[in-house]
Amino acid sequence: MSIDALCINTLRTLAMDAVQKADSGHPGLPMGAAPMAYVLWQRHLKHDPSNPHWPDRDRFVLSAGHGSMLLYGLLHLMGYAVTLDDLKAFRQWQSNTPGHPEVGVTPGVEATTGPLGQGNANAVGMAIAERMLAARYNRPEFPLFDHFTYALMGDGCAMEGITSEAASLAGHLQLGKLIVFYDSNDVTLDGPAQVSMSEDVGARYSAYGWQVLSVANGDTDISAIDSAISEAKEESGRPTLIIVKTTIGFGSPKKAGTSAAHGSPLGVEEVAATKRALGWPESPPFYVPNEVRAHFLKAEKANRGRRLHWEELLSRYRRANPQLGAELDRVLAGKVPSAVHSLAPPITSAPIETRSAAGAAQNAFALEMPELVGGDADLGGSTKSVLKDLGSFGPGHWGGRNIHFGVREHAMAAIANGICYHGGLRPFVATFLVFSDYMRPAVRLAAMNHLPVTFIWTHDSIAIGEDGPTHQPIEHLMAMRAIPNLVIFRPADAAETIEAWRSALLRTDGPTGLVFTRQKVPFIDRTVCAAADGLHCGAYVLAEASASTPKAILIGTGSEVAVALEAREVLEKAHVPTRVVSMPSMELFAKQPESYRDAVLPPAVTCRVSVECGITWGWERWTGSAGASVGIDRFGASAPASTLLREYGITPQNVVDTVRRLLSPRD
Repeated sequence: MSIDALCINTLRTLAMDAVQKADSGHPGLPMGAAPMAYVLWQRHLKHDPSNPHWPDRDRFVLSAGHGSMLLYGLLHLMGYAVTLDDLKAFRQWQSNTPGHPEVGVTPGVEATTGPLGQGNANAVGMAIAERMLAARYNRPEFPLFDHFTYALMGDGCAMEGITSEAASLAGHLQLGKLIVFYDSNDVTLDGPAQVSMSEDVGARYSAYGWQVLSVANGDTDISAIDSAISEAKEESGRPTLIIVKTTIGFGSPKKAGTSAAHGSPLGVEEVAATKRALGWPESPPFYVPNEVRAHFLKAEKANRGRRLHWEELLSRYRRANPQLGAELDRVLAGKVPSAVHSLAPPITSAPIETRSAAGAAQNAFALEMPELVGGDADLGGSTKSVLKDLGSFGPGHWGGRNIHFGVREHAMAAIANGICYHGGLRPFVATFLVFSDYMRPAVRLAAMNHLPVTFIWTHDSIAIGEDGPTHQPIEHLMAMRAIPNLVIFRPADAAETIEAWRSALLRTDGPTGLVFTRQKVPFIDRTVCAAADGLHCGAYVLAEASASTPKAILIGTGSEVAVALEAREVLEKAHVPTRVVSMPSMELFAKQPESYRDAVLPPAVTCRVSVECGITWGWERWTGSAGASVGIDRFGASAPASTLLREYGITPQNVVDTVRRLLSPRD
């Protein structure tokens, strides 16, 4: 048996043994895709296991994340901090080899994958990041960023809509350093892929503007795989799809080529039979021949030399370009410029849409943060999120900081995650709040993986008016607040908007959602009301009651803070001492010490009314069982904004009446 075949069969049998020991997992993809993965990692991939975060490494994303044992086997053999005992603990409690690849859990994993198609879009984001960083920092004699992004997808990924969105954009952008392997084994979990898919995937990608290459026998023809990768790397103007025909569960006498090999262990007897068919010893399990270890060690040493050469290049770059070198060190470390802490964009006293205030703030911060990049879902004129005079990203303009994602919300969010995974940039994406539904799977993964993506959601309530219920978010704020580690801000005015942007940029351990109005909101006089930096605590006393102890507390967010302030005036004139609390972020307020929360919302004051243009579910945490909520628990309608707010009761008078109802039994 040749050394190549020996290495490939090692990957196959490690996957079989790990899945069998766990009594859970997906052996079929690793067994079929092992040859293409081996050739890529052994002969082409630029990486260094001793420094998994080397900035100029090639990226590899296993979009078909259910085949995780293929990746874990590669990481183990290549010398990453993944031991044989780790492989034996596959899918077990606190193991660093979980069921699907997770960033931050397993060294060498570039993206958390499993939800099919996400990894493909992440890879597009990584390829975008490489081009952006190369445009800003590379110099003719200093090619600091010059690496490829690879992804491996299966038939399931090919079916997912997010894959089509991402592939379409990648072709349009001519991302020539993006190479995707399509493990075309014609089998899905439920059976043959043909029961649900009969299209020509290659023709589809050709139409997207990709180079499409094919390997007819991906089970054994490693020379053809090697040649295809080399050809893909030579194509600079188009991304490449390499269609590799494989047999799922290759080698299994009974289950190869069937869905039985997809998502279940082969079984003890079939594992033994497969090893015999592959010419492999039946025991011990997790057997790795010495020749295989030695062969992978040679590649590991060669890669380390490439990384050391790059670090020497970086040292010379710093000396030749000290200012850019210092900036590069900062952005690669994920540090925020000191100016972000104190920057104070001007504020007008005229009523303003918070989306417009946000656009002005964002542009001011962008001048201090060259790493701030992003775009919108064909809505830049509406979301006000365009970075002015900073160019559009694309062929020949790789340094442009505005990305035109088109109407591709799901891919847009996942691509932003990929930019974050890559490092060196801080991405934002923007669309209407109601379309956050199209983004939710990627937003959830950003939160799960502590990615500091900024999600901008405008047109945040029924006050968008005539567009009607299809465009009027009702449940969306609470739905997004339900995602762990996602911080949502709904600022009340321009001052809070600036602070919300500041908080988003200073946060480095997770994503932030910024929610803005289409309609104008009144200016809040901060010489009379509290300063807006109270936002960083999540909620704060904006306007105090006339008495030392308030009789009622009004809690508002966003545009409804103005409604609460108007209601307070009426109540104060009626001798009801009323406090107004602005709560732009429930999540941050919940993290504050109990003493602070009780100071803002004294437990003794039970007459509390929340005011928010969305569902009332969830507000009981802050209003208490004796309080009430003014909100909307049904879908909106098509009408002018003023009519809708009146008809749905988002008015100062309704807030006043609600307070009076709460107080009347006690008076």
